[in-house]
Amino acid sequence: MILFHDSGYRCFQHFYLEKVCKPLRHLFPKIVSYNRIVELEREVVIPLALFIKKVLLGKCTGISFVDSTPLRVCKNQRIHIHKVFKGIAQRGKCSMGWFFGFKLHLICNEKGELLNFMITPGDVDDRKPLEYKAFVDFIYGKLVGDKGYISKNLFQRLFVDGIQLITKLKSNMKGALMSVSDRLLLRKRAIIETVNDELKNIAQVEHSRHRCFDNFIVNLLGAIAAYCLFPKKPCINVQRTIDTQLAMF
Repeated sequence: MILFHDSGYRCFQHFYLEKVCKPLRHLFPKIVSYNRIVELEREVVIPLALFIKKVLLGKCTGISFVDSTPLRVCKNQRIHIHKVFKGIAQRGKCSMGWFFGFKLHLICNEKGELLNFMITPGDVDDRKPLEYKAFVDFIYGKLVGDKGYISKNLFQRLFVDGIQLITKLKSNMKGALMSVSDRLLLRKRAIIETVNDELKNIAQVEHSRHRCFDNFIVNLLGAIAAYCLFPKKPCINVQRTIDTQLAMF
């Protein structure tokens, strides 16, 4: 399930029949048919999720980036006849316009390592996952996001937990100041956009060929696991200096 997302194949059936059942058959002596492997996929959801959470996710370094990306399950013209995710997926809006599906919320560090992720329906506000303690439990220091994360109440709530939410300033935010280092971090926010791009274009986290919700979740977890195992990830060079100045708030 993980190897498929780093194999270059666009279709899991072709990958399984041409790659696993032939060249890799000696590694799987009790190999089953394609129809059977599709039925067995749902049984690995919990073990795969635990493997990602406990083993593959990176560690917070004090500089983190947060963003969400849409996961479209069908074209907008087919929303009214779509049945697979009826009642689960929702209409949402992103920078590219309206879509029907889900949102994948990600937090990564400056090394490109994923720190946490959450899947929600497409109509959920980007700021909502940050209100859950479990989503930001291991995050500390600076958390950089876009204008969609601007919220005074959210900033204050995260600040109490040791997280400084950094976003661009709006024109009506009078008296708001930002340090030079925070402005530089905002310029480097494109790192998480690159992570989203690799998840979609290399790991194939988004496609419209799902036939049930269970297989959608398995595909999502497999793509995230494959990305975590990539030998090379997008990163930015951050130089830290240690001083003995007393910070007062």
